[in-house]
Amino acid sequence: MGENAAPGLISELKLAVPWGHIAAKAWGSLQGPPVLCLHGWLNNANSFDRLIPLLPQDFYYVAMDFGGHGLSSHYSPGVPYYHQTFVSEIRRVVAALKWNQFSILGHSFGGIVGGMEVENLLTYKRRAIEHMLQVEASQESSSVLSLKQLLQRLLKSNSHLNEECGELLLQRGTTKVAAGLVLNRDQRLSWPENSVDLVSRELYAHSIRKLQAHVLFIKAVHGYFDVRRENYSDKESLSFMIHTLKSTLKERFQFVEIPGNHYVHMSEPQHVASIISSFLQHKHVLTA
Repeated sequence: MGENAAPGLISELKLAVPWGHIAAKAWGSLQGPPVLCLHGWLNNANSFDRLIPLLPQDFYYVAMDFGGHGLSSHYSPGVPYYHQTFVSEIRRVVAALKWNQFSILGHSFGGIVGGMEVENLLTYKRRAIEHMLQVEASQESSSVLSLKQLLQRLLKSNSHLNEECGELLLQRGTTKVAAGLVLNRDQRLSWPENSVDLVSRELYAHSIRKLQAHVLFIKAVHGYFDVRRENYSDKESLSFMIHTLKSTLKERFQFVEIPGNHYVHMSEPQHVASIISSFLQHKHVLTA
């Protein structure tokens, strides 16, 4: 596995898809209940390297790199990244692994179960399309930088990410070339709005009513809404999501607020490990 292998890692996976492959890494017991681990926007499967070794090892954990991230193939030129395409990736991975029932462990973008209401949705979507076309038209190759330069850029744009965790993400998020390192991720992903589908509150509430799963929602006290982007500063939307989940799912919904920031699962994984372990051990027989 190499000197940077995470404790308990049993294999690296490469699953074929029509545009190339989806890369993933697996921990735990092949015979155990499966858990699919989904990383956040512009992160990769290394996001879970510090958390999964603290979870029950009689489960089988697979952390995938979403398309265009980590070691997974980029989409073909002209093919955009949309929320539903990432959902279809999950379906492809689950089919390849021959899973019938499984749990989902998601961080940030990987854990999205809905969205927020946006009045100027058409303007918002038009800007997303224009951005993608501009990136494709530029045809600029990825910059070759040193690890120190890439780390500085990463930490500048992610104030809650510490240096050690940043280096961990860059291990899987970069490729060595003669002059230094280049980022693996597809440049079309550089604007998060390209890949998020926003829905009305009515549609969100409707989708929750269809949900059969047990849901654990862990929020860091100084989490995503305190990190970046004016578009995501509307804490009312988060309150609506939590209220809808609680009122609809009732005893099937658990909400826990913990100390820490947006990357607490990497920087202080012990804060979330016991909560997730307890949830998995009590709910693993149910379909996620």
